[in-house]
Amino acid sequence: MEEIINKVANSALEVFDLEDYYPKGMRVQIDISQWLLEGFLLREKDFREHLKNHDWSQYQDQYVAVNCSTDAIVPAWALILVAVQLAPFAKKVVNGTIEDLDGSLYEEILPNIDYSAYKNKPVIVKGCSRKPVPMRAYILATTYLQPFARSIMYGEACSAVPLYKESKK
Repeated sequence: MEEIINKVANSALEVFDLEDYYPKGMRVQIDISQWLLEGFLLREKDFREHLKNHDWSQYQDQYVAVNCSTDAIVPAWALILVAVQLAPFAKKVVNGTIEDLDGSLYEEILPNIDYSAYKNKPVIVKGCSRKPVPMRAYILATTYLQPFARSIMYGEACSAVPLYKESKK
């Protein structure tokens, strides 16, 4: 009987897993339509009253995305006012969805990674994840890896899609 050899484990292939850099912490979305009249009309006095009575401490050390899920036309100051209320409690506040929030977190993290370990190596950017890694994080990671890696693939070692190969000089 022939011995089964794991060629992937024995290769020079480096795996770049964005889950390794996923920031720990609770993510929450605040939809300000809850504080609008019928979800669409902002009445400043009522809006400010809702903000005043809201328990902002529940967002202590959390990542918070603030948006309006309806088609309401909301003045910029309204979202900024929510962010001002969150500032003493939240780790980070962004305008948008949870995916926008995660993208923003990766935009802070990925530029600070030392990519020199991937110099002249074939790299696979791991595609399957248990955590919600946004597409923009994959794109950003690939742009940071490209100056270092000999080649970049996406997916899993058994079914990787080639993305980049260094040109022969």
